[in-house]
Amino acid sequence: MRIARKIGYPVIIKASGGGGGRGMRVVHTEAALLNAVNMTRSEAQAAFANPVVYLERYLEQPRHIEIQVLCDGQKNAIYLGDRDCSLQRRHQKVIEEAPAPDLPAKLREKIGERCVDACKKIGYRGAGTFEFLFEEDEFYFIEMNTRIQVEHPVTEMITGVDIVQEQIHIAAGEKLRFRQKDIELRGHAIECRINAEDPYRFTPSPGKITSYHPPGGPGIRVDSHIYQGYFVPPNYDSLIGKVIAYGETREQALRRMRIALSEMAVQGIQTNIPLHRDLLNDTRFVRGGVSIHYLEQKLTQEQKKKK
Repeated sequence: MRIARKIGYPVIIKASGGGGGRGMRVVHTEAALLNAVNMTRSEAQAAFANPVVYLERYLEQPRHIEIQVLCDGQKNAIYLGDRDCSLQRRHQKVIEEAPAPDLPAKLREKIGERCVDACKKIGYRGAGTFEFLFEEDEFYFIEMNTRIQVEHPVTEMITGVDIVQEQIHIAAGEKLRFRQKDIELRGHAIECRINAEDPYRFTPSPGKITSYHPPGGPGIRVDSHIYQGYFVPPNYDSLIGKVIAYGETREQALRRMRIALSEMAVQGIQTNIPLHRDLLNDTRFVRGGVSIHYLEQKLTQEQKKKK
């Protein structure tokens, strides 16, 4: 309670051993704090076998910006630009892009260098991602993901660096094969996560895929394990594929993604492709720089209109 008073409400309670947006609860008043802490501890214990939670300031309209790093544990480290992963629902990323729109060059360079310095100081080895909330030209550290992330392809597309391959080289004990001066950001890339779920109610949609046609064309990449006849099980995450569109500009990447999604066919189950099509024509998203709350606010407003 003392920490919350010092930080100022609203605050957010997070599971120390958590991830993937689970074990998080926003608290707006002191009266609700203790109950929220206890509930989050119970969720954390059930989900991660670790009841430890921590408290931090809850930002009202931040963006989610992350920095991709590669380090060999031998004092060699680089950052591969940044990503904007602000389009989220229930803390789950829906669309990611690189580089982050409208991020000042000096801030981009400053935060990248700080992440590299941190990696060198802790002797980090492998691929990793520093995640931040970004509001009013300030970065607020969230966590470091010490692994490859779902959205790594957008960084690969704008840098030409195969992050998975580099991680394997590092794991084999080799020195990092790139220096910071070798990294040049070119163009723009956007990734849509394709999930097996109702596109607007978000209920899971397991079942047999009766027909599958992935998109293609210039600048289009599809990462997926599915095929015609594949059975999507109900036991795991609903992610069944990723569509990545690259363009010389953000506008070209958006146009290519719109075409790719219009070509993509997954039948036999429901997917969130219709939601992605809507978002790619959303005026505010097309302008760039939406907050992490934008998608949920948009969905809430649309539900009210339907009622």
